[in-house]
Amino acid sequence: MTPNLNMRPPSAPDAQRGSVLLEALIAILIFSMGILAIVGLQAVSMKASSDAKYRVDASFLANQVLADMWLDRNNLANYVWDGTGAAPTSLTNWMTQVQATLPGTTANPPSITVDGNNVVTITVRWKAPDDLPHQLITTADIQG
Repeated sequence: MTPNLNMRPPSAPDAQRGSVLLEALIAILIFSMGILAIVGLQAVSMKASSDAKYRVDASFLANQVLADMWLDRNNLANYVWDGTGAAPTSLTNWMTQVQATLPGTTANPPSITVDGNNVVTITVRWKAPDDLPHQLITTADIQG
């Protein structure tokens, strides 16, 4: 039998034909996964940033009404409100500011309690869109 001279073993470039395309597809897949991860990280970062802003705003509002109560400490009973019905007249301006600053405070109103020892507890509640309700509780002992 005579060997067929037309049959030759595959050379190195023929054996790797298509490997560059495969490597490029894998690189594009890895790059796409990285871009999706960055987009997801950006979304989580924006949500955390807005949550932090709402917490700072709630803290500011609680401290603001607490300062008013310190200035008017002989009339602390005028600031007591459980969040139902109309707000006391001493809280009307504050409630307007709370509703303008924090989302969802109409459905989740703040409350203020004063116990017999003049310990004030201010609970500020809010609910951002597509989120669970949040609250910030501030307690102070007003004496003098």
